[in-house]
Amino acid sequence: MERAELVELLTPDGLTLIDQVGGSDADTDPVGTVSRLRAEGHSPALVSAVLTQVRLRRKAVGKFGEFASRMLFTEAGLEQATRLRVAALHAGRFSAAGLTRVADLGCGIGGDAMAMAAMDLEVTAVDADEVTATVASYNLAPFPTADVRHANAEDIDTSEFDGLYFDPARRTAGHSNTTRLTRPEDYSPSLDLVFGRAATQPVGVKLGPGFDRSLIPENCEAQWVSVDGQVVELGLWFGPLARVGGRRSALVLDGAGTHELTAPADSEDVAVREPGEFLYEPDGAVIRARLIGDVAREIGAGMLSPGIAYLTGDAEVATPFAAAFRVIERFPLDERTLKRELAKRDIGTLEVKKRGADIDPAVFRKRMALRGSKSATIVLTRVNGKHAALLCERIPRN
Repeated sequence: MERAELVELLTPDGLTLIDQVGGSDADTDPVGTVSRLRAEGHSPALVSAVLTQVRLRRKAVGKFGEFASRMLFTEAGLEQATRLRVAALHAGRFSAAGLTRVADLGCGIGGDAMAMAAMDLEVTAVDADEVTATVASYNLAPFPTADVRHANAEDIDTSEFDGLYFDPARRTAGHSNTTRLTRPEDYSPSLDLVFGRAATQPVGVKLGPGFDRSLIPENCEAQWVSVDGQVVELGLWFGPLARVGGRRSALVLDGAGTHELTAPADSEDVAVREPGEFLYEPDGAVIRARLIGDVAREIGAGMLSPGIAYLTGDAEVATPFAAAFRVIERFPLDERTLKRELAKRDIGTLEVKKRGADIDPAVFRKRMALRGSKSATIVLTRVNGKHAALLCERIPRN
């Protein structure tokens, strides 16, 4: 969103129009909606901006639920925003630590700041981009304990706050079509500044889940978070925001609730064993946190192969930290053999999973020329170091 679009939107006419169009058939008949709005005398720029907001609000429901219907968004801001469910956990850390005046440095559209303000924390949300800061100001307007500043994080006097939350920009500047920054030294604010503040003040930091583990400071708690099977972030927590005794955490949020594994350090892997009747795929947060061994011991499983994040066991054990599969048959990893066997079993819908095998699942599925009426999962991997294919049945979670 450019500044001119935001100026068009932030008028009584613009805001009213968003609500009106949001309840219409803008999705099913976009051409008709544009024609109707133009016939009513609305400018092309306003019509375009309104339709974009309606689309983003609907897309945002997965992150913000019913709150999305009263928020404003930018494309990049929504993509990078913390899910409200996760933001509430962030805010809970500050509240539990007794920190009441928090600076959200790099606030984006204000998702984390909303959660903090909802817990009655005094939050100052800061963003270096004028449009983004204005959008955050609109989103935070209902919260009396929140205010927004358009400024660089580096220019904020943090001594007026008793807690800091950083969400460094990890994409190129702009409001749409941004690209991911791969080098931590290109983040804004820099991690040198972030970690420097953590030496003197309580600090929380949101980073991408693939952040280089070798760069994680020793004096913090590192928590990888997954939501409905997708790893969404790495949180680093310093000082009183870090929990005693836990330096590694895998937090799994799903439809059944919130589940967490914690440990003082990476866990040791269990021994490799012969494949059992059941295969387990640890959640991505568990893998990132390197707590696979703890999950294996909890469910009585062994490693399928050295260095491969699959577990195997003889019993079906329900756990929120791993997906379970029943192994139907084991085959050599040979495409002609697999194509023949899948056709013999009338498989037409195939979930392809792979670890330790240099295979593109989409290309593999196409080469199988599936035409059957049944479904299955095939795992292309290694069994005790040797390539193999495991035909499986996914076990639904309760």
